[in-house]
Amino acid sequence: MKLDTQRYFIELAYNGTPYHGWQIQPNAMTVQECLDKALSVFFRQPVITLGCGRTDTGVHATQFFAHFDLLTESAFAIEQKVNSINSLLPYTIAIKRIFRVENDAHARFHALSRAYQYHLHFHKDPFKLDRSWLYKGNLDVEAMNEAAKLIASYTDFSCFSKSNTQTFTNNCKITEAHFDRVDDALVFTIRADRFLRNMVRAVVGTLIRVGKKEIDLVELAQIMESKDRRNAGQSVPACGLYLVRVDYPFVTADV
Repeated sequence: MKLDTQRYFIELAYNGTPYHGWQIQPNAMTVQECLDKALSVFFRQPVITLGCGRTDTGVHATQFFAHFDLLTESAFAIEQKVNSINSLLPYTIAIKRIFRVENDAHARFHALSRAYQYHLHFHKDPFKLDRSWLYKGNLDVEAMNEAAKLIASYTDFSCFSKSNTQTFTNNCKITEAHFDRVDDALVFTIRADRFLRNMVRAVVGTLIRVGKKEIDLVELAQIMESKDRRNAGQSVPACGLYLVRVDYPFVTADV
C-alpha cells in the first residue's frame, strides 16, 4: 500500500443467482466485477476490492466483507456515501456500510471465523425459487444432527474438498453444525475458522445421505477417515447456500 492511500472495509449482501460467484473471471458476470465498476465510477479512480473469500456460482451472501484502498483526497466522509454508491449497483447487490480500518487490515486473512447456512424446503414454493433447494422426500433430522456432531469432531475435511485446490492443509475447526426446522423448511448452520472449496455443499449432501438412511454414523466415520472426496455425498445445489457471518477482531456489530 502507498503512503497516500487509506484502506476501507465494505460490508455488503447479494443475491448470487445472476452471478458466476464473487471473484472476477473472464467472460462471466461476477459480484466483484459489478462492485469494482461502481466504486471506480463513484470515486473516479480505479478501485479493486479484495473479498473475505469466494462464493461459487449461484451462492448468496447476507454478510460479505471486502477491503479496498483509496487516495486520501478522495476518501472524505466516505461512510456517508453508501446510498449514492448503491444507486450505481444492480438491485441484487446492496452495500450495508463502509468504514475505515488500519492500512494492514485484510478482509480474507484477518477473518476469525465464517458461518454459512443451507436452506431446503419440502413443498413447491415460488417465493423460494433460486433461494432454497426443493427436496422431495423424507429426512431423519435427528439422525442428521447426530451426524453433524460427528463431522464437527474431526479436523481433516479432505473428503469434502474439491481436488487440485491450492490449499496447504485441509484442516478446519468447526465450532457449530446443526439443522433447525423453520416452518416447512430446514436450515443447516455451520461455523468454522475456515472452509475448503465446495465443503459446505458436500457436507450437506453427505448429511442428506444419513437422513435418507443410506449410511449410518459408522459409515460416516469411515468416509471421514478415508479422506477421499469420492466416498462422500454429492454436492447439493448452490441455490440454498448463504454466507451469513464473517467475524473479525477489529469489526463490531455497529461501527
